Amino acid sequence: MKRKLIAAIGVAGMMAGVAACGSDKGGDSAGGDTKELTVWLTVDAQNNWPDLVKAADDAIAKKYPGIKVKHEYYGWPDKNAKLDAVLATDKAPDVVEMGNTEMLGYMVKGAFAEVDPKKFDQSDQWLDGLKESVTYEGKTYGVPYYAGGRVANWRKDVAAEVGVKTPPKTYAELTAALDKIQAKKGDKFSAWYQPSPDWYAAMSFVYDAGGSIAKKDGDTWKANLSSPESLKGLNEYKKVLDKYMKADKTKDESDRYIVYGQGNAAMIFAAAWEGATAEDPKNDKTGKLKGNLENFVMPGPSGKNIPVFLGGSDLAIPVKSKAQDAAAEWINAFTGAKGQKGLLAKGNLPNNKADLAPLKADPKTAVPATAAESSWFVPMAPGWGQVEKAQTLKTMLQEIGTGKKSVEAAAKDADAAIDKVINTK
Repeated sequence: MKRKLIAAIGVAGMMAGVAACGSDKGGDSAGGDTKELTVWLTVDAQNNWPDLVKAADDAIAKKYPGIKVKHEYYGWPDKNAKLDAVLATDKAPDVVEMGNTEMLGYMVKGAFAEVDPKKFDQSDQWLDGLKESVTYEGKTYGVPYYAGGRVANWRKDVAAEVGVKTPPKTYAELTAALDKIQAKKGDKFSAWYQPSPDWYAAMSFVYDAGGSIAKKDGDTWKANLSSPESLKGLNEYKKVLDKYMKADKTKDESDRYIVYGQGNAAMIFAAAWEGATAEDPKNDKTGKLKGNLENFVMPGPSGKNIPVFLGGSDLAIPVKSKAQDAAAEWINAFTGAKGQKGLLAKGNLPNNKADLAPLKADPKTAVPATAAESSWFVPMAPGWGQVEKAQTLKTMLQEIGTGKKSVEAAAKDADAAIDKVINTK
């Protein structure tokens, strides 16, 4: 999925009236009396699957004769500012698309209406990472729309130089191949280009080892990066950085696909679109990458596929909506069984595990579909947005990568910083 999900920060800009309306159910219990529905989506839907939007509109029109469905489309950088401005007014949309990392801050503020998962197709099969993103304090405030995961990608030609002709199935096979590549290519080449501050990758190692960013104890969240399990994952990540990452360890992952295209690395662990973007002629400075890059499911040190951060989109109903029943039905028509078939045909990953099965059997989609089966998500704690805004994890990982602090010291300091804000609304 070639776009970044925007973290749920800046929500503090919403007026106090939004939180105060948390118990306002709005609603349209009269059902067929609903005459208008306003749906906000990003330009992804407008540009790539407008036919699916129309199909949902048509399905709603059958139940609500004469209903007018109004659509507004926004770019990711613009949407939240516009949403914040209207949430405390009577002009809130009835359906709004959210990046899954954006949901938490709005749920904490009481901006979205609670929904009943049982009213949505395949809700018992929702992908774990997406299900977590719409759940807060045991209640559901949104519906998963579609997903995008992370995969490993490497250069087949470089692997072949050291006698490796197939992608690794285990972590031992992966590190054995990377050891050979690093020895052959030398210290100016990264067998694995892994930017240190990339916490999406680092936390995959933490969760693979049985650790976590934070754990909930009753009603309170507690940072957990200093636990033995989390430290095991962080130490393995440190080994990767020390052995295979020979580039600037202070640099983040924002231009990883560009760096990869420059030809000084053999592998990345990244969003599924990054390999394909690196081999685009405008990014491929080697002239050798087209058709020579290969995605594979990232194996974990645990012996299982490594859990990946599952990005994606959700659909939510603002609590100020006066058409909540119709909004829920529109969402189900758009994201339900029929809608998922259409989204799959457009190259998306589904919102549920059942629809992953056929994708796993198709060579074109097998890797991202298989990778998405095992996923993790950020702590659904009221102060998580503040943790992200403070870049606590990035700071910890940069200190680990550069050797400024030991893994244990960096994790301890990160835990202290997280504990100060993670339970603060």
